[in-house]
Amino acid sequence: MADTQTTQTMQHILARHKGQEGPLLPILHSVQAEFGFIPGDVVQIIADDLNITRAEVHGVITFYHDFRDAPAGKHIVKICRAEACQAVGGNAISERAFEKLGVGWHGTTTNGAVTLEPVYCLGLCACGPAAMVDNKVVGRVDADKLDRLLQEAGA
Repeated sequence: MADTQTTQTMQHILARHKGQEGPLLPILHSVQAEFGFIPGDVVQIIADDLNITRAEVHGVITFYHDFRDAPAGKHIVKICRAEACQAVGGNAISERAFEKLGVGWHGTTTNGAVTLEPVYCLGLCACGPAAMVDNKVVGRVDADKLDRLLQEAGA
């Protein structure tokens, strides 16, 4: 059950999208922009407003990788998983990030500093392996560069 503040916030979000065709994705984006993630207690509120099932809302949230069901870390590190980056060492970079951070994909470090996410192309195919830290793209990531990026992010 959502608290009063959350319920009021959701009423404002839902009102902004009233009458919109196919509003579920825009609503979810608005919720995530507001809360930083999709709180579990708003799923039923959304479902009731759109006259769909809770399972339908949950299915959309879990289908799209950009939606979170828990708060992200202070910094978001995305590592490219596309074939071009994998061909030049992307898998080793991913493994090193797992080891350094102690989390897997979509995990957040215990200190809340870093969330690690996969991304399936950053458009730096000629400069792979690529990563993105807080929306800043970085090319030619090797172990040393990754270590510096993670250290700067507080990991």
